[in-house]
Amino acid sequence: MISTAWFAALAALFIWWFSTGAILIVVRHAEHRGHLAHLRATIMGLPALGGGVWLFELTRHVEHVATSYLAFLAAILIWGWVELAFLTGIVTGPNTTHCHDRAKGWERFLRAYGTIAYHETLLVAILLAMLLTSQDAPNTVGLWTFIVLFFARISAKLNLFLGVPKINVEFLPAPLAHLPSHFRIAKLNWLFPLSVSFLSFAVFCWLERLYSAQTTADTVGFALLSAITALALLEHWLMVLPLPDQKLWRWMLPEKPVAEKAEIRRKDLRGI
Repeated sequence: MISTAWFAALAALFIWWFSTGAILIVVRHAEHRGHLAHLRATIMGLPALGGGVWLFELTRHVEHVATSYLAFLAAILIWGWVELAFLTGIVTGPNTTHCHDRAKGWERFLRAYGTIAYHETLLVAILLAMLLTSQDAPNTVGLWTFIVLFFARISAKLNLFLGVPKINVEFLPAPLAHLPSHFRIAKLNWLFPLSVSFLSFAVFCWLERLYSAQTTADTVGFALLSAITALALLEHWLMVLPLPDQKLWRWMLPEKPVAEKAEIRRKDLRGI
């Protein structure tokens, strides 16, 4: 059963949902314990990063159904730790201030990039390391998973910066309270149609490879990549469609203090 495309796609969906929820739970619990709790959470998450690196190194040499799943999991673990470090405010950028209303053009872009500069640099460094170590590797599921997540995230951030109709800031923690002031609510921007077109084309390419797969390892690998790319496409559409996607995780998270939620609503959304 695990060698079927449907099982692999459902596994990708579950891993994406579970890993996102786990990160949000850790960050939300750290919210109640101060800045040092954010640092401790990031440090305690290092085994996940180490496990991801070890799994990536282990699986890239072997083309098998099991190693396709493990390579996918390796990329998610590496990516997940970097996102945890970002959401806890440990690896973000030099700019931790709100964007003033007069910021336009390049000034606004540079201020926005300054909020995520260290995070983006770390992702680029990891991607380059994965590319260098994966040359001629038979199993590239982990590499391509990370590539999809990397470019989809860049696209999503650019769309938030340029302007989209729907921006969900419900799960933003206190260390990133300044971030929404760099977003913009707008009907649509010029990049969004290009983003969804490119992601749709990527999904089509993975599905075409899946259809012509000759081995069970290829079937699982391309099914995993099709699913994660389709999820990235869905996340883009959720910036436009009025769907309550936050309900996927809200039920499993501890509540924020009322005063804290009011503070975020008053300060952090003024620049949108």
